Amino acid sequence: MKKIKKNKGVLFRISGLPGSGKTRVAKKLLSKIRKSYGPTIMWSGDDIRRIFKNRDYHPDKRYKFGVQNVKLIKYFTNQKINVIFATVGLDKKIRSFTKKNISNYLEIFIRTDFKKLKKMGLRKFYKNKSVYVWGKDIKPEFPKNPDIEIKNDFKISINQISIKIIDQINKRL
Repeated sequence: MKKIKKNKGVLFRISGLPGSGKTRVAKKLLSKIRKSYGPTIMWSGDDIRRIFKNRDYHPDKRYKFGVQNVKLIKYFTNQKINVIFATVGLDKKIRSFTKKNISNYLEIFIRTDFKKLKKMGLRKFYKNKSVYVWGKDIKPEFPKNPDIEIKNDFKISINQISIKIIDQINKRL
């Protein structure tokens, strides 16, 4: 992340494969980020899809929906509101668009093993034939240099993962 602009909020973008723990981590981070960095909202890709009634998972539609998400996030960050956004987000084109449009952008990547996720059965849509799933139907484009990368091998708690992430955030901001 480049130097933070004090007149804008920060986007804390948490990405990773479906089932990696993004939303649970985001929920744990919310109160800590609010306390340290001011007004903060949190939502997940699932929340946004539910709010806008978007159930189109086709790869061609994902970029357009991602751009809409970034524009909404920019609306909040321009008003000095931090946004924690938990989304799969494994498309380098949308990450690039986000970096160009959100000045205070912190990329947090939760690395997990797809085979382990599938074996654990964490997400029922891995079995759904009508949904395009990152890692199964769509080749993920993992971030090469995220600001923060945490491995979730499911051996430590979500609380412990969030503590590691907060420590890293505090070192960067």
